[in-house]
Amino acid sequence: MRLARWESTLALIFGGKQARMRKNRRISQDCHVAAGVQTGSVASFEDQKRVMNLSLGVAVLLLGAKVTAAVVTGSSAVYSDAAESVVHLLAVGFAAWALRLAHKPADETHHFGHDKVAFLSAGFEGAMIAAAAVLILYEAVRQFTYGVHIDKIGFGVKITAVAALMNLLLGIVLVRIGKKSGSPLLRANGMHVLTDVWSSVAVLIALALIQWTHWVWWDPIAAVLASLNILRVGFKLIRESLGGLLDESNPLVERQICELLDRQVSERGLSYHNLRCRHSGRTHWVEFHLVFDDDLSVGQAHEAATQIEASVADLLRPDGRVISHLEPKSAEHHEESWEGR
Repeated sequence: MRLARWESTLALIFGGKQARMRKNRRISQDCHVAAGVQTGSVASFEDQKRVMNLSLGVAVLLLGAKVTAAVVTGSSAVYSDAAESVVHLLAVGFAAWALRLAHKPADETHHFGHDKVAFLSAGFEGAMIAAAAVLILYEAVRQFTYGVHIDKIGFGVKITAVAALMNLLLGIVLVRIGKKSGSPLLRANGMHVLTDVWSSVAVLIALALIQWTHWVWWDPIAAVLASLNILRVGFKLIRESLGGLLDESNPLVERQICELLDRQVSERGLSYHNLRCRHSGRTHWVEFHLVFDDDLSVGQAHEAATQIEASVADLLRPDGRVISHLEPKSAEHHEESWEGR
C-alpha cells in the first residue's frame, strides 16, 4: 500500500499514466483545464503531505551536511549556504503544519474553512528567505572586514554540489505539484528550495574561482550576489502572500469565468453583473447577480441559476464555491445598501 501511494505521487510529478495501470493504484484526476487556465487540483491531500514530508527530511539531511562543510572549510559562502538551510528548515516545519491546517474542514468558528493559512505560510516562507539573505550579507561583510580564510576546498565543493542537485530535484517537484494542486504553500516551499540551489551554485562558483585564481575574495563576493537574488525571491513571495490574504483578484481566472457566464446567460436570454471572485488558498469563491424577466416564476429562475452555478463550479472543480443573487429586470442595478461594488 505504501508503494502504491508513492507511485501515485510520482505519477503526479511526471504526468505519466504507466504508474496508474492497476486499478487499486489509481488516483482521481480532478484537474480541469479551461482555455489555458488550470484551476483544479490533481494532487490529493495525501500526495501533498508526502511531498512535504520529503521536503522536511531532505532539509534536515542537507542542513547537517552543510554545517559540516562550513566548519571544515571556513568559507563565508559555505557558511551562508548553511545559514540559509537553517532558516529553510524552520520554514518547512511551519509549512508542514500549515498544510495540515489548510485542509481542515470548516467548523463553527471558521465558516469558510482554514485554507487561507496557505498564504500566511507562503508569506512566512518569504520572510524566512529574506532573513537568510540578510544573514548571508552579514557574513560577507564580516569577511570583507576581517579577511578570508578557507581550507579543504575540495570537500566543500563535493558537499555543496550534492546538496545543490538534491535541492534542484526537490524544488522542481514541489513547484510542479504546487501548481497542479493550486497550493501557494507548496509552490512557496518549492521556490524556497530553489533559492537554496542558487546559493549553492554561488558557493560552487566561488570555490572554483578560488581554486583557479587563488584569490580568496571571490568567496564573499559570491555570497553577496547570491544574497541579493535570494532577497528578491523572498520579497516576491511576501508580495504574493499579501495579495492572497487581501483577496487580490486573478485577472486570468476572472476572464475565463466571464467568458463562461457570457455564454450561459446568452443562451438563456439573461444578463448578469457584479461578478466577484477570490481564491482562498485551496478554494475559489465566486458570486454574481443574475437578471431575469419579471414574469418568470421563482422556481424557473432558481432552476436556471442552479444550472449556471453548476457550470461555473465545474470550471473551478474540485474546489469551486458559487453563489448567485436573483434579480427581476425591474430592479436591475438597484443595488442593496450593503453592496460596495
